[in-house]
Amino acid sequence: MVWKPRVTVAAIIEQNNRFLMVEEETSNGIAFNQPAGHLEEGETLIDAVTRETLEETAWHFRPESIIGIHLWQHPQKEETFLRVSFKGVVTSHDESLPMDDGIIQALWMSRDELASQPGKLRSPLVLSSIDDYLAGERYPLSILKSLLGSTCPNS
Repeated sequence: MVWKPRVTVAAIIEQNNRFLMVEEETSNGIAFNQPAGHLEEGETLIDAVTRETLEETAWHFRPESIIGIHLWQHPQKEETFLRVSFKGVVTSHDESLPMDDGIIQALWMSRDELASQPGKLRSPLVLSSIDDYLAGERYPLSILKSLLGSTCPNS
């Protein structure tokens, strides 16, 4: 078996001391998470976080910076996740869009509300990303370089 981490993205969006979250059905029950998901073949990290936020919340997201890159291994499963968390803003909401399967609702929650329910968090990445955001962690989007579609000059 070849080991490879799952590349995921997450949107950290704060308004009035509350964060845009999703309440979702998981194999372990109902959990809270940021709008987040897997990088799909052929898309950039920025495309992925923009798409995932729209699919899970019906909010249009504009990434502004990177909060952090987290590596986490699920303690009960043989799965490792490499998550890139983006700070950004939502620009508009489209109530006519359906949300992804498994999403119960999008809602705005404070860090304290989330921290008071540790058993309902999708992973430790949820609070870790928020804490990094609150600590002022910011990295420019320009550190991301995409060479998708490029060819190797020696091939």
